[in-house]
Parts: sequence; C-alpha cells; structure tokens
Amino acid sequence: MKYILPFVAFILLIQSCKPAIKSSDLYGTWKYQKVENPNEKPPDSVGHDELQAQAPFIKFTKSDSLIIVWGGKMLSHGKFRMDGNNISYTENLTDGSTRTFPFYISKIDDKNLVFETLGEQGTRVTAVKE
Repeated sequence: MKYILPFVAFILLIQSCKPAIKSSDLYGTWKYQKVENPNEKPPDSVGHDELQAQAPFIKFTKSDSLIIVWGGKMLSHGKFRMDGNNISYTENLTDGSTRTFPFYISKIDDKNLVFETLGEQGTRVTAVKE
C-alpha cells in the first residue's frame, strides 16, 4: 500500500510530459493485432488465429462516435471525448441506458495504437490503423 502513492505520482508526472492526444488523432479504423489481459493470474491473451477469424476493430469517427466490432457484429457503440491520454467512453446499452468508463492510451502514432481498460480485469489492445 505504501508504494501506491509514489507509483501514482510517477504516472501523473510521466503523463504531464506528453502532449495531450486530440480526438482527430484517433479518427479512423484500427484493426486489433493483440488483445491481452495482463492482470489475470496467469496473464492471458486472445490467440492469433482467433483474432484473424474474428477480425475485431475499433472505429473512431469525426462525430466523436466510437464503435467496436468483433466477429462482424457491433459489440459496443457510443460517444467518446479525450482527456489528456484518456478516452472517456459513454457506451449506449441495449436497454437505452448508458455507462461511462475510461480507456488509457499508452501509445499512439500514425499507424499504431495501444489502449487499455484499467482495473483488476483490465484489457490491453494493440491495434494498427487501416
């Protein structure tokens, strides 16, 4: 527990050194290359063959909408906004309600994106821009 505060301070310091990511940096379709669950015991990942068969992707549009497709079916959709290196995603649920949660972007350039959900069951996705 005593190491959490220094760790959080370190992360905030590192984040403050990076320029903020703009929504326009994300626009387009990003095909999943790797899906990991690093916090699982033992760590887990989706196999290459399954990724090839399911062809998952995430798409960010100029209207700040986001859709996630897996196996040819829309898995999730909603709106997003940027807050530094975090995506605040408001997902539209099938019952008409919404839920909001963050994605943290740990890497982005013209062709590569690595984002993750945080927490005990966090998932890390590595994607390439189509």
